[in-house]
Order: sequence, then C-alpha cells, then structure tokens
Amino acid sequence: MAELTAIDSKLGEVIGLAQAAKGATDKIGKLVEDEHVAATLRKMHDDAVKVEELSTELISTDTYAGKKTAILEQARTTKGEATEMMATYLGDDADGLDGLEFLTMAEAGEVGHWKIVEKLNEQLGDRDLKELTDFVVPMQEEHFRVTLDSALVLAGQEDPKAPA
Repeated sequence: MAELTAIDSKLGEVIGLAQAAKGATDKIGKLVEDEHVAATLRKMHDDAVKVEELSTELISTDTYAGKKTAILEQARTTKGEATEMMATYLGDDADGLDGLEFLTMAEAGEVGHWKIVEKLNEQLGDRDLKELTDFVVPMQEEHFRVTLDSALVLAGQEDPKAPA
C-alpha cells in the first residue's frame, strides 16, 4: 500500500469523519423530538454525503494516483474511531440533548480537521483541494453553529431541577 503524506492522511481523516457524521446524524435524529432540530440533522446528513462524494472524487484524480486505497483505509479507521467514541459517549440511555452535546464536539472536530487541510494546502497549492476546502470549511463552521444552537434549544426545554 502507498505511503501517505500528511495531506493524504488528513484527507482520509476528513472522509472518515464525513462517513461517521452520516451515522451520527441518523442516530441523533432518532433521539430528538423537536422537528426543526430533526430537519437540521437531516440536512447535515445530506451535507456529509456530499462532502464524502466530493472528497472521494478528489482523491480519484491523478494528483492522488496510487494512494486512493490507502487514503480510504485511513478513512475507515477514522470512521471506526469516531463511531466508537459516539457509542461510548451516548450509551443506551441517551436523549436528544446528549446526542447534540456529542455532535457539538464532533462538529468542532470536523471544523478543526478541515481547517488543518486548508492550512496544509496553502503550502501545497492544489487548486482542486482549495476549491473543496473553500466549499467545505464554511459548511462545517455552519454545522458547528447550528448544532450548538440546536443543543441550546433543547437545553432551554429542560427542567434544570429535574433528576438527571
């Protein structure tokens, strides 16, 4: 298998995070009762599908020739780690607010990973990757914002004196 560069490895990670985000938004969507929040999660799911597709198209170009399989292996590893973290965090008795608390952390992580890809590409100068980061970074920042806002909506519906 091809040896990955730093940028190759990070691309694998962001693809894996997009794959994990699809599962996370599905799972957390089933935990929330607020329809507006559920609709937001469905849109985030669709966005994760798009990010995965665009990222996979990028690594299918000549620039990444011979590395696609190794990058996708990194993606599988990252998806597995993120999915395991979610299962540990949410457990069997999680509610919608628990789910959104986890998703807030996950979205912050995605923003960070994409910003790192963006920074690495400043040195690399890959125009196709710049086009991708120009599209994805603002989307991920918006995902973080709406996830936090949604968590706050649900927190506002909680009785702070109720038993945990």
